[in-house]
Amino acid sequence: MASGAVTAARRIGRLNPKTTVFFLCDVQERFRSGIHAFESLVQVAQKMSKFSQLTKIPLIVTEQYSKGLGNTVSEIPIDHAQLVEDKSKFSMVTERVAAKLQELRAESVVLYGIESHVCVLQTCLDLLESQYDVHVLADGVSSMNAPEIDIALRRMASAGAHVVSSESVMFQLTGDSASPDFKAVSGLVKEYQVMARQNKLLFKHGNAQL
Repeated sequence: MASGAVTAARRIGRLNPKTTVFFLCDVQERFRSGIHAFESLVQVAQKMSKFSQLTKIPLIVTEQYSKGLGNTVSEIPIDHAQLVEDKSKFSMVTERVAAKLQELRAESVVLYGIESHVCVLQTCLDLLESQYDVHVLADGVSSMNAPEIDIALRRMASAGAHVVSSESVMFQLTGDSASPDFKAVSGLVKEYQVMARQNKLLFKHGNAQL
């Protein structure tokens, strides 16, 4: 792709499955009882991990001080992840993660997890500063205090991130109903359709001004 076309694609938020990486941020066992709409968050993260497996889009996972906060919750499949990084810093962009992004020749990151106003926000800003195109899932980020979510999403959008939904990302990365993955992707969407209609994070943002 010519450099001008690359610049335009990034400006408008065009996702390319060959240059996209998924970031799952700190969805750990210890947070289960404290995070707003945790069940909805986990369902979206689970769906995106399955989509990653299906389409072979790389997945990078971080865990914040796993010795004390536990590992990624068991409902989310991460065995196929390119990297599972235990970290102390709030941002996911550790030295190992940054090196993995370069190795994968990534241009775009789809970001989801917790907490929206701390680790997700700092990850987003680090990625934007490093010239990555960032897509934050509005139905896939949360915090302990629900009002923090909208504040964080507005902050990320104002910095240049694209605030999107999980289903929108899945279909953008699939691209065409003639795609060999379309039937399986459609089945995955149907599998989560009822849960999506009950997703407290998705419907919280239905009328939001981001």
